[in-house]
Amino acid sequence: MDSLKSFLEPKSVAVIGASREPDKLGYGVARNMTGSGFPGEIFLVNPKGGELFDRPLLPDVAALPEGVDLALVVVAAQYVPETLLAGSRKGIKHYIILTGGFSEAGPEGAALEARCREIAAAEGLRVIGPNCIGVLDTHVPLDTTFIQPPIPAPGEVAFISHSGALGAAMIDWAKQAGFGFSTVVSLGNQMDVTESDVLAALADKVTSKVITMYLEGLKDGQKFIRNASAAAAKKPVIALKVGRSEAGQKAAASHTGALAGANQAFEAAFRKAGILPARTTEEMFQWARMFAQAPLPKGNRLAILTNAGGPGVTAADAITGTGLAMAEWSAETRERLAGLLPAAASMNNPVDMLASASPEVYAACLEALLTDEGVDLALVIAPPPPMFRAEDIAAALADVIRKSEKPVAVAMMGSDLVAEGVRQLRADGIPDYAFPEEAVSCLGALWRYTEMRNKADQRLPIPLAEQRPETSRLQGDGGFADPVEVFDLLAAYGLPVAPLRRAKDESSAVQAAGAAGYPVAMKLDVSGVSHKSDLGGVLLGLVNAEEAQIAYRQIYARAAAKLTGTQMEGFGVQVQKMAPKGQEVIIGAVRDPVFGPLLMFGSGGTEVEGAGDVAFALAPLSEDDLDHLLTSTWAGRKLRGFRQHRTADMEAVRQALLNLSAVMAAHPEIAEVEINPMIVLEAGQGAVVVDARVVLAN
Repeated sequence: MDSLKSFLEPKSVAVIGASREPDKLGYGVARNMTGSGFPGEIFLVNPKGGELFDRPLLPDVAALPEGVDLALVVVAAQYVPETLLAGSRKGIKHYIILTGGFSEAGPEGAALEARCREIAAAEGLRVIGPNCIGVLDTHVPLDTTFIQPPIPAPGEVAFISHSGALGAAMIDWAKQAGFGFSTVVSLGNQMDVTESDVLAALADKVTSKVITMYLEGLKDGQKFIRNASAAAAKKPVIALKVGRSEAGQKAAASHTGALAGANQAFEAAFRKAGILPARTTEEMFQWARMFAQAPLPKGNRLAILTNAGGPGVTAADAITGTGLAMAEWSAETRERLAGLLPAAASMNNPVDMLASASPEVYAACLEALLTDEGVDLALVIAPPPPMFRAEDIAAALADVIRKSEKPVAVAMMGSDLVAEGVRQLRADGIPDYAFPEEAVSCLGALWRYTEMRNKADQRLPIPLAEQRPETSRLQGDGGFADPVEVFDLLAAYGLPVAPLRRAKDESSAVQAAGAAGYPVAMKLDVSGVSHKSDLGGVLLGLVNAEEAQIAYRQIYARAAAKLTGTQMEGFGVQVQKMAPKGQEVIIGAVRDPVFGPLLMFGSGGTEVEGAGDVAFALAPLSEDDLDHLLTSTWAGRKLRGFRQHRTADMEAVRQALLNLSAVMAAHPEIAEVEINPMIVLEAGQGAVVVDARVVLAN
């Protein structure tokens, strides 16, 4: 945090470009700084001089005292480079450039931003922005933004945003949503300071219990994973990655100029770092509010308490996919509930107390559930009570919840009839939600983070073999690598390839088949043709020389009917011994521009694209990554044995994935590699790589 401390906890701040005109950003920044209650020194700079907010306007940067902690730059874009140089001469090392008109505005702005970056690097400056709304900290307090005051009430949710407008909107929304922010950092174009830098700083900030992030892209994926992993080990980190669709990716790139990785790569990165991925902005902050207001659970067993059957069933349905399980309680707890409730009530989970439940009954039943060793979390659902005030129920519940070490969420369903109850819960710091599904989602987030933290050791990379083979680079500039060279490379790294022989005419094809040993497979071998089966170029189970001869002729005829004359000049076939029968899987990797090698595993064969049964994990792989690949896909679950399928050699698959990760680490010339199919044999019998192709980087 030390390198960013002047951004988050400065002792002195200068507003360079403070304005007396209320419609200027410089006015808003000066207004917020002087009105935020900031305890340090504030200096305002404007060449016209005079006063603003009862403070003198200094004529230029040279008039500032030496070594101001933080400069807020609100001058026109073309004057920013000279402002950085002038500030550096006065010993100012930290800057927030709120002004727009840089890379987000086109080529001229990008050139101006590049000039600012050069100055910052040469002068040893740290810069947030440009094109941002700045930093806000409710505990210092500090408000470097130009958004409408007042500063929000102090809270425990930190927020890092690539969008200034979203940051401003969320600050306002939080005021009525029942939680407060601790620190908000708007990063803008990230010419220097990035989300990864801020993550590291906020991880050590005691005023923030949870970190949230709105991400449009990343420039350094490996740094992000390192810093996010360290932060998530200390406190929950929740991220919303936008630009998941093709249209969204284009919008994100045009807005920030940031590099956008594939959505699968971001999901894999979040999993590797222990980050919770949110699907919507509201979900991210609802989860964050739960983390800020509730303890972590010791297990996943959920008890549901309600005064109406329907909402209880809704909540029970909502646990699917959250990692939660319905709790079962002891006979003693059941007897205790029976002593509190009418005979018609349900003592099972969900507990339906019936509509007559009083505040005292709500509290007593909740206490009974929370004291049961079979309950780890609880959800209380309170539709508008017909005979009691919602605020009385809220007050009674709060007394029990405050004493418990187990997390409890309350779903106060309704509007006007429960408004006072909601206000009561928020005043007591109890997480409340409008619907059971929201509450269950938030409780599930609590458990998933707890589980990830408990399994942090399983996310550590598995060391690769110390002795790597000495292999030559695959030759070529883009396009497909030579298949024989690919097989040789994979074999050198321990992947179980079926030997591949190449033949350019009928006679050599028959000879290769005999050398391989029947039965054999024969495949089309033409440069640039990757999907051989689409051309009828794969024939299997050839048992003698006559069948090999016929197969060569068939493949040649089919290729000649569909390929150009130039392609046919390079015609040939590949011959392999047939692999034993087993389960077909696909393993592969692509070099993501942000995160590096992204490994893939799933159902193999010709239907891989249609089936879509694949999962991804970033290299270097961990035990958690391997578990994800093999349990989140049908292909992986089937390897464990299903109906006619015997248990397959899981260890062979694990080792193949690790070996492929080593290939990608040692061969940067590989852009993509696909092994499809790999035949996985029964347990202890290994696997066989039948086909593989490599796309080389340009």
